[in-house]
Amino acid sequence: MSFELENLGHRYGAAEVLSQITLRLEASQLTALAGPNGAVKSTLLGILSRLRRNFSGVCKYGGQPIEKWRPDRFAREVAYVPQTLRSEFPFSAEEVVLMGRAPHVHGVFETEQDRAVSERAMSLTDTTHLRGRDFRTLSGGERQRIILAAALAQEPKVLLLDEPTSFLDLSHQVDLYRILQGLCRSGMMVISVTHDLNLAAMYCDRLIFLRAGRVVADGAPSDVLRPETIASVFGVRSELHRLENDRPWITYGY
Repeated sequence: MSFELENLGHRYGAAEVLSQITLRLEASQLTALAGPNGAVKSTLLGILSRLRRNFSGVCKYGGQPIEKWRPDRFAREVAYVPQTLRSEFPFSAEEVVLMGRAPHVHGVFETEQDRAVSERAMSLTDTTHLRGRDFRTLSGGERQRIILAAALAQEPKVLLLDEPTSFLDLSHQVDLYRILQGLCRSGMMVISVTHDLNLAAMYCDRLIFLRAGRVVADGAPSDVLRPETIASVFGVRSELHRLENDRPWITYGY
């Protein structure tokens, strides 16, 4: 399965915020979307997740326009992890993860399979110890990992993440990207909005730079992360280094 975008555009009122986006996004690939604030990265993710409908151009998933997918079938294929999630209700962390099973539930109560899948998702995200906690009492980083566990409980083929490391400490940032790498090796497509170019350089297969609603660079991090490109996208001076594994590493503002 893949996403195919052709001349994709989007407007907020009279303002055109996405323009002429043509991309093919593949399975088994960890892709980072990066760019300055206002580059409308989250808007693009919203279109891919079917949360934003009033776009122009073509957005297909599995060869079919996403607007023609049945919502329940699409939810079994594509999971979305927002940057934040608020809940005013006293759900436990485990209950929030079990909500991720909604596209697969046919009755009133969860099955043993639902609980087993949710248990695996919590184990993978290091959240099993939080299972009985009120979701509202969790820290930002703990909430983010629970939301990720709920998305994994959907058993999707595609995972869309909006700045998933925003609230995570360094250890869990590294753990998260290692998890995402492993999911891609098993065949999943992962697309992540990020502001951390070095995390993208270290772990991602593909890096797409957006600026002013357009794609300005697209390729392997080793090809895209050039000082001249970073200067044109972010307006920041940078210096390129190479690690022992030949992955690029960037220092900024020297």
